[in-house]
Parts: sequence; structure tokens; C-alpha cells
Amino acid sequence: MASPAPATAVSRPDDLNGLRLGRYTTADQAARRDVVAGFDLRALDRAFLDDPYPVYHLLRHYAPVRQMPDGSYFLTRYDDLQAVYRDPKRFSSDKKIEFRPKFGDTPLYRHHTTSLVFNDPPLHTRVRRLLAPAFTPRALRLLEARFTALVDRLLDRAEKQGGMDVVTDYAAALPVEIIGDMLAVPAEDRHLLRDWSLAILGALEPVLTPERAEAGNRAMVEFEAYLERHLESWRAHMAAHEDAGADGYGDVLTGLIRGENGEALTADELVQNCIFLLNAGHETTTNLIGNGIAALLDWPDERRRLTDDPSLMKTAVEEFLRFESSNQLGNRRVVEEVEIGGVTLPPGTLVTLCIGAANRDPAQFADPDRLDVGRQPNRHLAFGAGIHACAGMSLARIEGQIAISRLLARFPDFRPAGDPVRGGRARFRGFLSFPVSF
Repeated sequence: MASPAPATAVSRPDDLNGLRLGRYTTADQAARRDVVAGFDLRALDRAFLDDPYPVYHLLRHYAPVRQMPDGSYFLTRYDDLQAVYRDPKRFSSDKKIEFRPKFGDTPLYRHHTTSLVFNDPPLHTRVRRLLAPAFTPRALRLLEARFTALVDRLLDRAEKQGGMDVVTDYAAALPVEIIGDMLAVPAEDRHLLRDWSLAILGALEPVLTPERAEAGNRAMVEFEAYLERHLESWRAHMAAHEDAGADGYGDVLTGLIRGENGEALTADELVQNCIFLLNAGHETTTNLIGNGIAALLDWPDERRRLTDDPSLMKTAVEEFLRFESSNQLGNRRVVEEVEIGGVTLPPGTLVTLCIGAANRDPAQFADPDRLDVGRQPNRHLAFGAGIHACAGMSLARIEGQIAISRLLARFPDFRPAGDPVRGGRARFRGFLSFPVSF
């Protein structure tokens, strides 16, 4: 069923501040080319951070492999991103060379060059193998039951209050509790986790301001110190309980500590990948839930369609992931000369993969700026692809389906109760606050 345009303004693939890509004048074309020529990830304004899609459409139309002022390249086409994801030998995820001038010899550098996502095999393979037991069907069933109970408790509390902030009280609280269970973090300490995560990930923005650097490094120091104490305590628990983690509580931490087939993480690798697990699990799921709820408010016909037919929830979650990808940008470094989109990239070239643009590429998705909760097929790149595809994507999907479906079932007429606050970040797209009432 087709839906009309949403109640609020939404960017179209052929529009930028009134300048249309089809049937345009020469002056219009010149203006659009000026936008493309002036695009710089290091100089983004608030209008772009609020709605980057018009600029993405222009980049994809005029300069899909766009060289940036710093010499790096910015890719916006779906097929080009797929080509990079499928070629990890020529496109490295290791960030040691790229991050050294950005972070220097700091805790942020140590973390972002040791965690799973920013490494190549063999470290990437070893860490991913140790994490795999956390996402087996059995493990996901245990997590699903706990997650559903948690969702219902939060909705019970929100009902008594007549509403909630769907980000701080709901979308952000849910993954923190699940990751907290995986890592056996005591309930009284979990309020610390989200602020640490936001500060550490904020340092990954294209521009590292002194404020972001200070906040990120401070969070790293505090988080590392906390984890060192916590790991010592959990090792003692494991020594006293042979079945530690068997019920799903602390199972990931137990597995990471014990290792597999005589292979284990070093002390620093263990700490850094515990931090990574929180950051990855928290950011993706928080933004998926928050962005999905916001999209349903913007597209009332699709919200009604989903409320009337809850069986669409699985395809709806895939559409939320495509439409407003939690992670908008990825990065690779060219290892050996390669051609992408007709452009030859020499070794050492840094490449930014614009997931948000690829997921609205009209060559892959019909009417890409329209939310369609029943869209099929929907081969979006919100979780990446290839060997670096998100290890926790199945869990994130389950969390999104449960959180949004149960909210809609209980409060189908929820509505905004104040102005939402966007996160103001280019790499991670989501909200800091979004109050609603029932």
C-alpha cells in the first residue's frame, strides 16, 4: 500500500533547498555543483547534521567518488560500498595509521585500534570467534525473554507517568541493560555506561574538537579502571562457580575471559573489547528504536499500516535501519592500488563509506526517501557487509522488533510531547531526547 508524503518535511532525492535535479536551469545546476564542490566532512553545518540526505543525493548524482580537501575519498553509491565491503584484502579496517595523528598516544587511540571493528585478521578473526557464542540461537532466546520482560517493565512505568522520553527512558535504557547482563555489570553501576559510550564514540566524529578529545579520554580512563576492578571480581566469581554465565548473565564476559581452544585475549584486548561491546550494542539499538519511533510519527499512514498489521514488524525494522541508518559512515584504508567507480585509488588512500547515502540510492531502492514498512527486498547496508558485518545484528533486530511492537500495541496513539533533540553527529544518527505522551 502506497503512502502519501509525511506530515513533516522530508528530503526528496531530486531536491535541495528547492533546486530540482530534473528539468533544471543552468543556474540551478551551477548552484548544485557548488554544494558538491564545497562539501567537506571537516566543515559540516547544523543543517547538514539535521538532514544530510539532500547533500548525499547531490554527491551521488554529481560526484559519487568525491575527493575531499584532505585527499581522502567519500563514496555514496550502493554498489561502490558493496565492492569495498567484499574486498577486505585491498581495503583495510586497521586504523593504526589513520588514528595516530588524530588521537596521538592516548587512551582513545589504544581503544580504537584494539577493538574488533577497527582491525583486520588475524586479531579480528580471533575476537569475533570468541564473541560468537553470545549470539547463538540459544543465547538469543535467553536474551529475548529478558529483553521482553524489561520492555514491559519500562512501559508499565511510562504508563503510570502518562508518557516518557523514548530515548533516555526507553531506547537507551534497553540495550544498556542487555549488554550489562552480558558483561555481568551490577545494576547499580549501569547508569555510568551510556555517558561513557557517548563520549568515546563522539571522538569518532570527522572533527575531533578539544572538548570531544578531553571527554572521550576521560571516559576511557574511568571505564578502563572500572573494568579492571570488575574483571577481577568476575574472575573470583568464576573460580567459585563452575557454571558462571550458564544462565546468560555474564556469559559473554565468561567466554571472553576463558577463551577458546587455548586461545584467549590479552588483558588489554579483553578490556578494550568489553568497551567495544557496550559501544556497539548501545549505539546501534538505541538509534534503531529512537529513529524508528520518530519515523512512524513522521509517516502516520505507515504507522497505521503497521498498527493494523503487526506481522509487518520484521520488514518495518529493516526499513527503519535503511531509512535512518544508525551508523552513517564507515572508513577503510587502501592497501594496494584499486579502482572504484572509475577512479583509481593508490595505496594509503583513506576512504569514507557513506552508509546513509548508499541506503537511499535510487539505483538499489525504489522511491528511497519514502518510508515503506513492507519494503521487500531490502538489502540495506546498515550493518555493513562482508567479514566486518555487525556480529550482533540478530540481537539488534530482535531488540528493535520487541521494543517498537510492544510500544505500538499498548499505546497506538502515542504523540510528541515536546521538541526532539538530535544528537548532532555525522557518523551516528539518532536523538538525544524525544519526549512522547500517551
